[in-house]
Amino acid sequence: MLKDIGTLDLIQKYNVSGPRYTSYPPAPVFSRDFGPADYRDAISRTENNPAREAVSLYFHIPFCDTLCYFCGCTTVVTRNRKHFEEYIGHLAKEISLLAPLLHTKRRVAQMHWGGGTPTYLSPSQIQELSKRIREAFRFDPDAEVSVEIDPRDLTYHHLRALREQGFNRISMGVQDFNPKVQHAVNRNQSEFVTRQAIAWSRDLGFSSLNIDLIYGLPMQSVSSFQATLDKIIDIQPDRIATYNFAYVPWMKKQQALIHPEDLPSAETKIRILATTIERLTAAGYVYIGMDHFAKPDDELTVARRTKTLHRNFQGYSTKADSDLYGLGMSSIGHFGTTYAQNAKSLADYYAAVGSGRFATAVGYRMTPDDELRKFVIMKLMCDLSLNTREVEQKFGVDFDDYFEDSVRQLQPLRDDGLVQVSPGEIAVTSPGRLFLRNIAMCFDAYGAAKSGKPLYSRTV
Repeated sequence: MLKDIGTLDLIQKYNVSGPRYTSYPPAPVFSRDFGPADYRDAISRTENNPAREAVSLYFHIPFCDTLCYFCGCTTVVTRNRKHFEEYIGHLAKEISLLAPLLHTKRRVAQMHWGGGTPTYLSPSQIQELSKRIREAFRFDPDAEVSVEIDPRDLTYHHLRALREQGFNRISMGVQDFNPKVQHAVNRNQSEFVTRQAIAWSRDLGFSSLNIDLIYGLPMQSVSSFQATLDKIIDIQPDRIATYNFAYVPWMKKQQALIHPEDLPSAETKIRILATTIERLTAAGYVYIGMDHFAKPDDELTVARRTKTLHRNFQGYSTKADSDLYGLGMSSIGHFGTTYAQNAKSLADYYAAVGSGRFATAVGYRMTPDDELRKFVIMKLMCDLSLNTREVEQKFGVDFDDYFEDSVRQLQPLRDDGLVQVSPGEIAVTSPGRLFLRNIAMCFDAYGAAKSGKPLYSRTV
């Protein structure tokens, strides 16, 4: 793929600000006019006669004990463990608000704990929270139950508590094994503790292991990242996510601690990604989409092959038929045609939930145009192709007429060999996979690339 990515001019041409499209419309479109009462009403409308039986739950556990400079998540850095019991208590109150509103036919098909660092909770706190959740919601026997872990300060007892509570998937941040890179982003994580956590998880019978890497971090080079890839290939996780570092210091103040001159160039970043794709596919992994890889028999790979892949706030997913409800500070839900996000500060979250109301801070009601454009964008992001006749049949529009402007915006990408447009189909080419965000932006009605506002990270 390296030979296909073109010149530096091509890379610079498409290195613009744009969404990652874990949602459409993107989160900056959400409105503060949407509050707790709107959220409750939206749940009631959705649950009165739900179109789906499956539900996905996301729990945000914000606490960390150190500040990773690269992090773009909503976190609370503290070593005061008294905060944990208070937070679990408020989660329990939010659970008691949501659970009675869900239709009796609802079943949890997927649950994910993210953060922050969920394993910063003690083993007993993990058990307490999980039991509260399972008492309130009904789970499918084969539900996908996943958690993000941090190998640092992790014990075997943490993983055993998770396994005993039905967790079957582990996601672990590695980012980069290179000590210089780790020092530059204030995340020192030895290869030993990483491999130890993996050995424990396999010993306990977790069915799937995902490892997260980040390219574009300070001090990285193509050769240094290759050394990390060699170690990851030796570890043989079931899934690998390689995220493009979102450098947004105007939004995430801790990123200002990273020296811009230490960041790799756009050309180096794209070559790191291209090398990652080449090395992982040569090692037997299937390139799922923008940033995910999986083994040939993994559910993600099967979903990619059968065109049932989905994209949500955690990245690529196989649970396209689930409504997502988010709980905890800053968590985001998407159900029916509604998006809703909780307050991003502990004080605001506690004040709302403590007074017996949802902590919704922003939200959005999708329009018919949003639903249509979301379908198109997610098809391109997940299937790497779009059947325009399917769009016409599903939404009752003339594709060429409705998306005349979008197809016109695609022309430079067509000229550069990144996308092919033919009667009835739009297809992403092999080098076009590196520019998926740019392709999707052509169908974005909110003008992500034209706003001039620093809302998003660079696409390359």
